[in-house]
Amino acid sequence: MNHAANLNPPGNRATIRWGIVGTGRIAQRFAQSLTHVPHTRLTAVWSRRRAPTETFAQQHRAQALDSFDALLQSGIDALYIATMQDSHAQYAIAALEAGLHVLCEKPATVNAAQLDRVTASALASQRLFMEAMKPPFYPLYQKLRAHLAADSIGEIGLVRAGCSVPGVPDDHPSLSFEQAGGALLDIGIYEMFLAVDWLGAPLDVQTLGRLGPTGVDTFASLNSRHEHGLAQIFCGLDLFGKGDAFIAGTRGHITIHENWWNPARATVRYVDGRVVELDAPFEGGGLNYETAHFCDLIRAGQLESPIMTHAKSRQMIAMADAARAALGLRFPCE
Repeated sequence: MNHAANLNPPGNRATIRWGIVGTGRIAQRFAQSLTHVPHTRLTAVWSRRRAPTETFAQQHRAQALDSFDALLQSGIDALYIATMQDSHAQYAIAALEAGLHVLCEKPATVNAAQLDRVTASALASQRLFMEAMKPPFYPLYQKLRAHLAADSIGEIGLVRAGCSVPGVPDDHPSLSFEQAGGALLDIGIYEMFLAVDWLGAPLDVQTLGRLGPTGVDTFASLNSRHEHGLAQIFCGLDLFGKGDAFIAGTRGHITIHENWWNPARATVRYVDGRVVELDAPFEGGGLNYETAHFCDLIRAGQLESPIMTHAKSRQMIAMADAARAALGLRFPCE
């Protein structure tokens, strides 16, 4: 059934009906953020565990369904995938083939081969697919882009960013080998986005890192060469690392203050001594901005985001593929 075809012509403000697969922390945050996006409604939810599904549905006034197929057939227009990355590709392809638009939590897939299958399915189904990479949709990030368009820091040639979170419980999904956890896909994908967003496609990736007791990467440091410069990024699940970002150009540099992936403040310093402070607080859970963009694309009949393109997603996951290959890390789902 072609649920997306039930929407009115482009330009309307018809309510977009959402479904969610998964009921974890990011699903909660998405549901809360959705209340800040006009003309949307959370309609249905499903996860593999019945009790959390029912609790989640009650909290957010949605319908708890008994199967993923029931979710696909529930009359929703769009699906948000909030599960661990090992299941992203299979859920995305099934939803696209059912005629739904898909917003998939990062990373879009475990590897580039899976992503190619998903984007091919989106093209064949003529449905919108977007990786839910939130930073570029935040008010601060957009304010920074607009500022640089008017007052450039010159040719940008370096991106440096990282985040490492200590104290992750042993049973946390991020440490699950079976579910394709690890620092690179859980945290590093953000830094990979920053690198390709400012420097273009990766040309070479050099990686040092270590694997933990569960078999996933617990820390990785990457030096990458891109079309327009170099990136230095790190990610970890054992050390405590500050989460800011540094972007350097020929006439100045930028610091996006921590946590840079939920950006609210940036400092721009110019060679001539000028300092510009940018502030742009965000509302809701932060996921509302990417979701509003996604809904606008649906209403406009677009099949790909001009901001979070399929090509950009592929460049990011290509970096992760190269880094994992250097560490000898391959997951069961590959």
